[in-house]
Amino acid sequence: MNRKIAWTAALVAFGLGWNANADLAAALGSDSRAAEDRARDAGRKPAEVIAYLGIGDGMTVMDLMASGGYYTEVLSLAVGPTGRVYAQNTPLFLQFADGMYDKAMTARLADGRLGNVERVDRDLPELGMEPGSLDAAFTALNFHDVHNGLGEDVWGGDAAAAGFLRVVKMLLKPGGVLGIVDHYGDADKDNTGLHRLDVVRAAPILEASGFIVESSAVLRNPADDRTTMVFDPAIRGQTDRVLYKLTKPPEIAPTPTEAEEGAPAGDASGDV
Repeated sequence: MNRKIAWTAALVAFGLGWNANADLAAALGSDSRAAEDRARDAGRKPAEVIAYLGIGDGMTVMDLMASGGYYTEVLSLAVGPTGRVYAQNTPLFLQFADGMYDKAMTARLADGRLGNVERVDRDLPELGMEPGSLDAAFTALNFHDVHNGLGEDVWGGDAAAAGFLRVVKMLLKPGGVLGIVDHYGDADKDNTGLHRLDVVRAAPILEASGFIVESSAVLRNPADDRTTMVFDPAIRGQTDRVLYKLTKPPEIAPTPTEAEEGAPAGDASGDV
């Protein structure tokens, strides 16, 4: 792979995304969004996150493990009426806490208020979507669960995170982007109990996935010492977070071999 071409493509995608999201901040401030969502924006910085990932007008995007759909709505605004957002949740996840997320997503999409969003209530390996269907995918505050063992029954033990990345990569178009937001965790802590991502242990899994891996400090918070469980009221919504941008390498046309370049035209077609 020509790394220079790959990086150029990634930079172009970022520039297009920034232009496409020029009005996103204003849209996020609209009264059409729930007040609770707007209150969460300060900690989540959705306009900056979407711009960094290069997600914009007309794209087809999947919100993975979308929960109640906070980011589903953000993505809906980002891709606009010509774009498409798939809000994916597993059936098991939708049963959690007496169907809390199922009810929240149903309310969010009621009366067709987000007309470019389609619910996908299926496990990731069973989506039934064509490879290369997505321009981008996104998951917020969920990858740590996969990395810490969720999905072992699907992918098997430590392969859960690698399996997740493999499936998402297949769904993305060449040059497509997977955005991951998660809570920072330290290697010497119980990150399963804290619901955090051990970024040191996760690094080689990300690097081995075949994605071009970048990260942003836009969601970092040094005031979080990473020892507190993320649902604790003292830190909830203010955790130190990593933002990854994983780009599927663009397809590069193969260079003709010396033999192909020198072959007579008639030989290539099999003519006698």
